[in-house]
Amino acid sequence: MSAELLSSAMLASLVVVLLAGFPVAFSLAAVAGAFGMLGIAAGHFPLLFLTAMLLRVQGMFSNDNLLAIPLLVFMGMILERTGIAEDMLLALSRLFSRVPGGIAYAVLGLGAVISPIVGFVSASVMALGLIALPVMIRAGYDQRLSTGVIAAAGTLAQIVPPSLVLIVLAEQLEVSLVDIYRGALLPSALLVALYIAYVFSVTWFWPHLAPPISMAKAFASSRPQTWIDVALAGGLPIGIVLCVLGSISFGVATPSEGGAIGVTASLLLALTKRRLTILNLRKAMEVAGVLCSSVIFLLIGASFFTLVFRGFNGHLVIEHLFQYLPAGQMSFMVTVNLAVLGLAFFLDFFEIAFIVLPLIAPIAQKVGIDMVW
Repeated sequence: MSAELLSSAMLASLVVVLLAGFPVAFSLAAVAGAFGMLGIAAGHFPLLFLTAMLLRVQGMFSNDNLLAIPLLVFMGMILERTGIAEDMLLALSRLFSRVPGGIAYAVLGLGAVISPIVGFVSASVMALGLIALPVMIRAGYDQRLSTGVIAAAGTLAQIVPPSLVLIVLAEQLEVSLVDIYRGALLPSALLVALYIAYVFSVTWFWPHLAPPISMAKAFASSRPQTWIDVALAGGLPIGIVLCVLGSISFGVATPSEGGAIGVTASLLLALTKRRLTILNLRKAMEVAGVLCSSVIFLLIGASFFTLVFRGFNGHLVIEHLFQYLPAGQMSFMVTVNLAVLGLAFFLDFFEIAFIVLPLIAPIAQKVGIDMVW
């Protein structure tokens, strides 16, 4: 069997295995291992091909950008498990207490700070839901609006720096993480502004869906001491995230050093607030370990799959498919975005990044698309 047919069969096998419901990371590794041995038996690969796989794994664990992932996730878990994130939500809610939809604005602000360092949309939505949903329901908010705002705030994990998604993008596309962070600032600010504009529009026409907090509570928020409490509860976590982002963006610290700064500052803040217990620390470490392990296994499986697939000249098969589309950058971008939109109904971002990006990145470079953009 020719290498091109084997690459097509490999891609089809992966689709079948994924649709069968097997874990993505192990599916990638299993399909890559089976077809890799088949390639060696058929004479398409030398036996030294197995050494290349081991070298890829070694390269992952010596990558400085990837080292930032567990640090940033641990930082987010500390802020969430010690109740600092909840304090931030309550503080921002009091700040917007007299405004219809004030808690919704606070949730979007909390999502812009917490979600990127938690890293996973599912984890971000669960954390925001546990913190914010009971508060919104008690305040008389419409359930559909409440859940929609929380889901939207959770997706900010994808784009707002120092997002783990951006670290993975920089690694997969082999571009500067600093450039990726800088490039994501304007799109993330635009996305947050659009979310705020939507909440404003809804509450303008239907204020009963997100009523302001009662006047008694709103009056209490005008006292000077309350403003100081709001500034401390909301400003300190935001300051930590901005310091991490600024240190990385301006080249003061590497991504891993920036993550270490964030973890240290979060631990000190939790100690100052007397929230850091052995139980909270253990839970934060456990959750961070599970989330980061899933990323590492995905990365290893996807790396194996890409190596074998390219060994069968699978990238040439993908390029051949794009030849049937109208030429040009716009045609490529529209096609890729529609394909990713369809895949996102079934796969998480990390799975799409590890499977799809290595296949389409070389084609994007050929048509002259800037990798950071």
